[in-house]
Amino acid sequence: MNTSYDLVTGNIGMLISMPHNGQSIPDGIISTMTNAGHQVPDTDWYMDKLYDFAQDLGISIIKPKYSRYVIDLNRNIDGINLYPGANSTELCPTTAFDLSPLYKSGQEPTEAEIQRRIELYWQPYHQALSDTLAKMKAQFGKVVLLDAHSILSKVPRFFEGQLPDFNFGSANGASCSSELINKVSQLDLSPYTRVVNGRFKGGYITRGYGNPKENIHAVQLELSQHTYMDEPSDHYNHEKADQVKVKLQQFVQCLADFSQQK
Repeated sequence: MNTSYDLVTGNIGMLISMPHNGQSIPDGIISTMTNAGHQVPDTDWYMDKLYDFAQDLGISIIKPKYSRYVIDLNRNIDGINLYPGANSTELCPTTAFDLSPLYKSGQEPTEAEIQRRIELYWQPYHQALSDTLAKMKAQFGKVVLLDAHSILSKVPRFFEGQLPDFNFGSANGASCSSELINKVSQLDLSPYTRVVNGRFKGGYITRGYGNPKENIHAVQLELSQHTYMDEPSDHYNHEKADQVKVKLQQFVQCLADFSQQK
């Protein structure tokens, strides 16, 4: 039994992946890290709390136990930059979003250590992700994968100004059918702002697993954390969260309906 992720199986052809939800760091790694690294500030905070309605809709959920600082499950193990020309974090990040070092001097992960983490953490998650999608495809004939993320509304390292509230990505239309992304684009998300295929077009998971020709449709949502948290802290704001969850549930229901549409 793998202990690096949790998988809850539902009863419809939809899966939510939360690759940056984990916060744990193994003892052997945390001892090499700075205090900044210990705080895991770049976590996609409270994804499981925001999507706590999904299980009741019959949706499967997979999420890691370990932090993106251990290894980024939404990066290609070949080290390919998802956004050529733009700043991006590595497979095993060495700096936080604010560029503060995550490791004590001289204790950054070696190539051998990165390979070890790939085998221990990256491969099991992606094997489970791949196997689950294959089983769903065989059972239902059609699958929707939502890669669920959140991020601070202002991260100068990656983008200028303030990010829209809902940032949808479909790899510029390559990861899901135009029908699905059109349905998402037509949702009434007011008073929240949105963009489709803006700064965040979808990471490795969206691009790697979305295959509309095979009826596997992947969409990424990068939700601005100011919609449900008191930025820049990691404090969950229940009033804000309850409001945005109304719109979030409409979006997830749209994907779930599409997954069951013949």
